[in-house]
Amino acid sequence: MSVLRNSSVLVTGGTGSLGRAFARHLLAHHEPDRIVVFSRDEQKQYEMRQEFGADDRVRWVLGDIRDRDSVIRAMRGVDHVVHAAALKQVDTAEYHPFEFAKTNIEGSQNVLEAAVECGVRKVVALSTDKASSPTNLYGATKMVADKLFTSANAWASERGVLFSVVRFGNVMGSRGSVLPLFRRLVAEGSTLPITDKRMTRFWITPEQAVRFTVDSFATMRGGELFVPRIPSMKISDLAEAVAPGMPTYEVGMRPGEKLHEEMIAAEDSYRTLQLEDRYIVLPTVGVTGYTAAGYCLPVSLGFTYRSDTNDAWLSIDELRRMLDLEGAWSAS
Repeated sequence: MSVLRNSSVLVTGGTGSLGRAFARHLLAHHEPDRIVVFSRDEQKQYEMRQEFGADDRVRWVLGDIRDRDSVIRAMRGVDHVVHAAALKQVDTAEYHPFEFAKTNIEGSQNVLEAAVECGVRKVVALSTDKASSPTNLYGATKMVADKLFTSANAWASERGVLFSVVRFGNVMGSRGSVLPLFRRLVAEGSTLPITDKRMTRFWITPEQAVRFTVDSFATMRGGELFVPRIPSMKISDLAEAVAPGMPTYEVGMRPGEKLHEEMIAAEDSYRTLQLEDRYIVLPTVGVTGYTAAGYCLPVSLGFTYRSDTNDAWLSIDELRRMLDLEGAWSAS
């Protein structure tokens, strides 16, 4: 039985692409008592209300994670939290570092403290590959946010609250993903801009990301950073999958952008365990109860999980099939 069944679930950043997918999946498959969609954009809430219709299990709360009091009000009576709210554009962060720090760091701390105060059972915060060995401001703020949540269990678990983090690579079609841009340019008949033909990315569909997050609620013991074992792809192959034969041109990397993604750094290998479908990075403080016996084995020292050295790759044909499936799932 789903751990989220008959529970009250709050999603920060709930009107974002992943928040919407999570709410839709929860309503269809997990029988929640209540879903609280918490976000600061009234237009997106209006649009989402039209999409979801008159489902009395959904509550719409306008607020900002920067405002601790509004987070506490929204979290009263909530059992589980998905923390998806964040500022995410890499190049924008380089020009507006204070805004990203306020939302991604201070806002995350507000969510954490509100969860403790309101007696929430479990919180899963969504992370990004940019938080591993960060080279840009966005990644640095998410790295700090990750540390806040994974370290919180050293003291918050005594209050009955567990915190964990899920780290994804590129979520297909999400805000900030290159896929919506490619699709728009194809519709306009334009050539496709490619940052760098050598660029690689991890690739996960919204459905996979949502299911992985839900599963993490069931398996978490507190303090873990969960990383799915997923394939890599080349940006040039994605362009060919979206628009076969369409000309492309290189535009160069944006400020702070990486050529390849990394989700686990070599410095974290000594506390990383491997399962069939995921890696688990254990916290630097606190105890989670995992062992290296049986189903859960340690990786080798110096191990890194990077998109360019990954052992699983998507072909152009496989990318096309994923794009078809993603379109069908989003429409359901």
